[in-house]
Amino acid sequence: MDEDRTCYRVVLMTAGTAEEAAALAQSLVQERLAACVNIVGPIRSVYRWQGRVEDGAEHLLIAKTQQGLVERLAARVRELHSYQVPEVLSLPIDYGWPPYLAWLTAETAPAP
Repeated sequence: MDEDRTCYRVVLMTAGTAEEAAALAQSLVQERLAACVNIVGPIRSVYRWQGRVEDGAEHLLIAKTQQGLVERLAARVRELHSYQVPEVLSLPIDYGWPPYLAWLTAETAPAP
């Protein structure tokens, strides 16, 4: 594995509505915390919350970013999200096509 590629992450999040998912995605990309955010949904989520099993619709967000931005991205999600405990899971990217990774780097760099 090329060590250079380990500095990229896929971050998974969920939102309760399509509108909230779109607002989160827009903010993360506009603020250059993610190069791209895919929104998938609605999906069905079954989870335990406050002692009860819940079953409901959510929207899955899949963000592509750099490792060094994950904590700032997570903090921004916590600021904007309606959930008391929003999902923010970071997964390493073990391979990426070099031109795509270069684009990802450029789009998450500070604005000129």
